[in-house]
Amino acid sequence: MNDLHEIQVPADSAATRLDKLLADAMPDISRSRLKALIKEGNISLNGKAVTSPSAKVKAGEIYSITVPEAEDAEPQAENIPLDVIFEDDHLIVVNKPAGMVVHPAPGSPTGTLVNALLHHCAGSLSGIGGVKRPGIVHRIDKETSGLLVMAKHDKAHNGLAEQFADHSIERKYTAVCRGFPNPLNGHVEGNIARHPVDRKRMAVAENGGKWAKTHYRTINTFAQAGHAIATEIECQLETGRTHQVRVHMAHIGNPLVGDPVYNKNNKVSAQIKGKPRAALQSFNRQALHARSLGFIHPIEGKLFKFESELPYDMKELLEALDAYRV
Repeated sequence: MNDLHEIQVPADSAATRLDKLLADAMPDISRSRLKALIKEGNISLNGKAVTSPSAKVKAGEIYSITVPEAEDAEPQAENIPLDVIFEDDHLIVVNKPAGMVVHPAPGSPTGTLVNALLHHCAGSLSGIGGVKRPGIVHRIDKETSGLLVMAKHDKAHNGLAEQFADHSIERKYTAVCRGFPNPLNGHVEGNIARHPVDRKRMAVAENGGKWAKTHYRTINTFAQAGHAIATEIECQLETGRTHQVRVHMAHIGNPLVGDPVYNKNNKVSAQIKGKPRAALQSFNRQALHARSLGFIHPIEGKLFKFESELPYDMKELLEALDAYRV
C-alpha cells in the first residue's frame, strides 16, 4: 500500500526549495528518490501536483506526499548460498567468493550477488529508491573475493554512502604481487581513468579521471636464488575506484599475480623454477581479497569491523611460496 504523509511548511523554511524541504522532513528517503517522487506527480499542494523539485515553498503551505509501495526488483531472486558474516534489519555483510559478479549486467544477468540477496533477504527489504532491492554502496570485481556491505533500506543506504563518499570507511585488502615493490612500504597516488585505447582497462591518467590513493604494506617477500618472486602485501584504500589496487600496483611495476587484465601474459621469469613457478603460472585470477571492512553502523551509530580469512586458493598460493620467504 502507498504511504501518505503531510508536511506543513514552517515559517523558517519559507522560500526553501521543495526538494530540500522534503529531504529535511523525510530523512529516511534519499534526495534522489524524493526528486523522482516530485517529478512523478506524487507531491501535491491543495490537490494539485507540484512537479518541480526547485519550486519555492511558502510558510503555512501543506504538502501531501504519496510514497508508492516499493516495486519488485527486476533481477530475479535466486536461491544461491551466501556466506553471511553479519545481518540485522538494516544491513547485511557477506563474504563474496571469487567468480561471483556483484550486480546483474549484460553477459551476467543471473547468478549474481544481487540475485542471491533478493532471495536471502526476501521480506526484509523495504526498498532502495522505491524498488525492493539491496542497496549496493560499493563493489569488488568478479574475480576478487571478500567483504561487502549492503543496505536494506534508504536510510541505511544513505548513511553508508556518505561514509564511502567522505572516505571514512576502512577497507583493507590482502594481495600477492609480482616482484618486490620499491619501496617495500608506501603509497600510490594517481588519478584513475578509462584506458585511452583498451576500454576494458583502467589506467593512471595524467589528465582527467578521479583521484585515487592506495597505501600498501609488505607482509612477506619471496625470492629464489636471489631473484624476486612475489610479495604478499596489505593495501588500504583511501578511495574506491574501479580496479584501484590492480591499477596502482601495476603502475609501479608490480601487477597482481594472476591478473588477466593488468598482467595479461602471466609470464614467469626463467630464473624462477619448480614449485614457485608452477604456483604463479597456475593461479588463474587476480590474487586479491577484501579482508577487512570497518564502518559506523548507519542506524545504531556504533563502530563495526569485520575480518575475513583468505580463501583457499590464496592460502594455497602462499603455502607454495612459503619455503622461499626472505
